[in-house]
Amino acid sequence: MDVRTTSISNHVLHSEAVEGLSRQPKRLSPKWFYDSLGSQIFEEITQLVEYYPSRTERAIISECLPQISAHVPVGASLVELGSGASVKTRLLLDGLTQLSAYVPVDISAEFLHDAAANLSTYYPDLAIKPVVADFMHPITLPDMGGRPVAGFFPGSTIGNLSPNEARDLLVRLGNWPNHRTLILGVDLTKDPETLVAAYDDAKGVTGRFNLNLLTRLNHEAGAEFDLETFRHKAIWNATASRIEMHLESLQDQNVRLGDHSVAFFKGETIHTENSYKFSVERLAELATQAGWRLSEVLTDENTLFAVTILRRD
Repeated sequence: MDVRTTSISNHVLHSEAVEGLSRQPKRLSPKWFYDSLGSQIFEEITQLVEYYPSRTERAIISECLPQISAHVPVGASLVELGSGASVKTRLLLDGLTQLSAYVPVDISAEFLHDAAANLSTYYPDLAIKPVVADFMHPITLPDMGGRPVAGFFPGSTIGNLSPNEARDLLVRLGNWPNHRTLILGVDLTKDPETLVAAYDDAKGVTGRFNLNLLTRLNHEAGAEFDLETFRHKAIWNATASRIEMHLESLQDQNVRLGDHSVAFFKGETIHTENSYKFSVERLAELATQAGWRLSEVLTDENTLFAVTILRRD
């Protein structure tokens, strides 16, 4: 990333932070979690005992590769949204021998290119074409030479979006040329205790991940947050069927954000992330609204998580 690109990114982060922290209630987009350090902390989260989604999704993919493979055309390019370290992807790259290319898409440029370079050493015969992009906006894919595209959106990241945002994203993905198959990971509804523990672990790793957003604002957006005066908070919103992550101010305070000043009262929060949980019926309805068909649902024996196949025929 060159200096000019960094400057533009910092300007956008500052502008969005000013806008979000001027709202009532205050909020910041979860896309800003994923700088290089944030991406590393998230990979640490995926190894936690409480955080069942990642290991459960990996197990489903590993056990159900033949069923997944049946939906992926020969010569397809696998395009992954929010690729991170591409850990789960390796199961697909190893098992889907019909793939011709892998296109990881991520907002964190440095982390993305490091991960892509690492993958190239393991898959020297596979074309790997990283794309730095925010999947909340239209994405221009590299030239696939007319080959079919199989999308991969794991981790129930779609649950971070509002219902309208999720529908709009699925519509945009359906508009990719030759895109007829989407492998979509979704977290399923379950007891609140299990859900809250997954987002507020005993070691405090998720808290570090959430608070790193303030560190990033300090480094890149001219903010002056004192992290000791905020704490991580996770709650279950049963009405909306979602886990919410917040950063709660522990005192009345004013925080500088470049030329702006943001006032907080004690107990006020910044809403940083939602994680919606799905029933099969709700997912099928969402897919239909966006022009897809829910073709297959692959789940673990405890129905904690599902890897689903959406088709666009």
